Amino acid sequence: MWIIILLAVALFLLWNITLFGYKDRYVKPIDSDEERVFSPKARSITIKGEGNRAAILLVHGFPSTPSIYTYSSEVFAQAGLDVYAPLLPGFGTDPHEFVKTSFTQWFDFLCRTYEQLRGEYEQLYVLGTSMGGMMTLKIGETYCSGPLAADKLVSIAAPVVYNSVRDGIITDWRQYFMRTLALFVPALGSGIKAGSTTGEDGSKDWCGYSGLFIRPGLSLVHAMKRVRRDLGLISCPLFVIHDRGDRTVPFGNCEIIEGEHKSTHFKILKTEMGPFNHTRHALLMYHSVQKELTQTILAFLMDKERANDQA
Repeated sequence: MWIIILLAVALFLLWNITLFGYKDRYVKPIDSDEERVFSPKARSITIKGEGNRAAILLVHGFPSTPSIYTYSSEVFAQAGLDVYAPLLPGFGTDPHEFVKTSFTQWFDFLCRTYEQLRGEYEQLYVLGTSMGGMMTLKIGETYCSGPLAADKLVSIAAPVVYNSVRDGIITDWRQYFMRTLALFVPALGSGIKAGSTTGEDGSKDWCGYSGLFIRPGLSLVHAMKRVRRDLGLISCPLFVIHDRGDRTVPFGNCEIIEGEHKSTHFKILKTEMGPFNHTRHALLMYHSVQKELTQTILAFLMDKERANDQA
């Protein structure tokens, strides 16, 4: 009897922890609905200049919106880049609809956007933060070896594992039980957050969903496995940025990417922010670092560092 009970417990834990057999239930291609955004801040950002031959695609995180790039998008545009920061489908509109979407659909939309831009510009760069940084890595894994390869990739605070005892990374122990909970509820305490009176250093301007999104979150965690597995497929120039004190995505993710990529031109920046009242995660949103960090990214994109080295 005890053996049966122990076996059942082991199988239960294995099913939850490894996500064995998991498949996204929502896979049909969808588009974002700009007409239903809960705030103007949640809309896509598009800035185009006459005659520009280079563009940058900015990818937001989970469950945020393009608003995290409000400052940097203007700087990139002033530097002569056309800027595209699309609102991913399901985000920025209604949290009750968001739970009916998956990573498969978000990444499919991003790929369609990427391929369209790749055909329009001589040079195309991709930059993402958090889940957007993970998607940027996956763009590299998908396209680096072919004719649609990005010219350069910038990944900020990207997760490639969620909980991994082997790697010493535990983001949230509750994830080990989320697959079971997802059978009954798609989310807990879901809502909308478009700015707040708390926070500092720009964090009060964060715009996105609030709450615990169980089903979409499982989809995201499951997708991390393949992204981590395929890091060796990234051969495009890659710039990885992560703060050592990140409270949302553990810094250990940065070290995994650093050790497993195969980029031909790799740069890494490990920042150390002060004791601000935020998570040190969405770096380009924070007033204290966004100017210097944006310029550092531009130097990487425009090869200014190489030019200085040659001089």
